[in-house]
Amino acid sequence: MLAVVSAFGKPSGAQETTIVLDPEKTTVGFVLEATLHTVRGTFRLKSGVVRFDPATGAASGAIAVDATSGETGNKRRDRNMHQDVLESERHPEITFTPTRVTGSLIAQGESSVALQGVLRLKGVDHAITLPFKVQTSAGDLKATTQFAVPYVAWGLKNPSTFFLHVADKVDVGIVASGRLTSAVPQH
Repeated sequence: MLAVVSAFGKPSGAQETTIVLDPEKTTVGFVLEATLHTVRGTFRLKSGVVRFDPATGAASGAIAVDATSGETGNKRRDRNMHQDVLESERHPEITFTPTRVTGSLIAQGESSVALQGVLRLKGVDHAITLPFKVQTSAGDLKATTQFAVPYVAWGLKNPSTFFLHVADKVDVGIVASGRLTSAVPQH
């Protein structure tokens, strides 16, 4: 924890750190293993802001992914994903609400942190911890993570058919770019 505090040069509790993600420079990819092939696709980031207190790890903010933007390059498969699995017309966003940051985020260089929070998928909340590798330089930030979403266990439909079987979890990879700032909180 000392590394976090000393990286920003303020006494404990005196400062909030904010990360603002750039949707144009952030990619959200997914991989779903299937019989005889692997399905790869992407979603677009709508917005992303994470605020946290380096002294306590308490976090807030929201990261929103456009659920309607999901595509795999196969129109029929994408239609099934949106209509039957994600129901993206009814649930147009997938959100992550951070609650805690653990690990040391430094102002310059490479860090490893974990972001705990709640992933809202198809209107249902799921506690999850996302491990991030973060590279910072002059206020610019690049963060990467990979994690599995057990979508079937979370109540979403498995799109398997008689001939095509898919895994009951989907692997998600995110490469995010943005800005890192520290500011004294307003009273």
